[in-house]
Amino acid sequence: MKNNIIEVKNLTKKFGSFTAVNGLSFNTQRGQVFGFLGPNGAGKTTSIKMLTTLLQPTSGQITVDGKDAVKNAREVRESFGIVFQDPSLDDELTAYENMEFHGVLYKVPPAVRKARIEELLRMIELWDRKDDLVKQFSGGMKRRLEIARGILHHPQILFLDEPTVGLDPQTRNHIWNYILDLNQKEKITVFFSTHYMEEADRVADEVTIIDRGKIIAQGTPASLKKKARTKTLEEAFIKLTGHGLRDEDASGIEGMRMMKKMWRR
Repeated sequence: MKNNIIEVKNLTKKFGSFTAVNGLSFNTQRGQVFGFLGPNGAGKTTSIKMLTTLLQPTSGQITVDGKDAVKNAREVRESFGIVFQDPSLDDELTAYENMEFHGVLYKVPPAVRKARIEELLRMIELWDRKDDLVKQFSGGMKRRLEIARGILHHPQILFLDEPTVGLDPQTRNHIWNYILDLNQKEKITVFFSTHYMEEADRVADEVTIIDRGKIIAQGTPASLKKKARTKTLEEAFIKLTGHGLRDEDASGIEGMRMMKKMWRR
């Protein structure tokens, strides 16, 4: 089995004369927790859109789980789950109905779907709330449900675009405990972007930092701190980029709309 589950070579995306992503090359190992970091406008969200087949690259190559992401887009979509930065749950459905809808979308057989939904809702401690409308949930509960929904179909990779944005520190910590638990139990590769440097410092096996569409640093959090001669990853980031990390704009990702768009192709 090939160790790299994601391989990106010379990935470029242009919008007219503007180059949003400029020649990115990196690999993500199978089972890894991989942090993709950069300031607002660095090209993170554009890159994630290309990795998840929502946007076609201008040039370059993306291979996901051994498949070309452009030529075999539908197969690639089946190999990953995604949690968008923007909420993508249907507030007028129950927790169970949101999971059920996702399972049908991914063609999970009914018997398997039923067992898997119960397993995951119990894992994220929402089984007792399965029949409650999602609009009654807190932000942290919704995030946990989105993560569970994202792995319902047993994907190889879970993409997380700013998974804890807007949550309080305690809830953020709980969310990451669930994610890391899933990484171990499901042997799933986690590819995430965040602007919370302490999160990346704590949970990432490896980090790639991009700025103005280009990679400026790659390595483990420890190696980047050593290279920059700093005590924290945030200090290393500032030293390497010359500025701090700001809140990432939604950049047009509207979760439910994007999910529907993905599967209409």
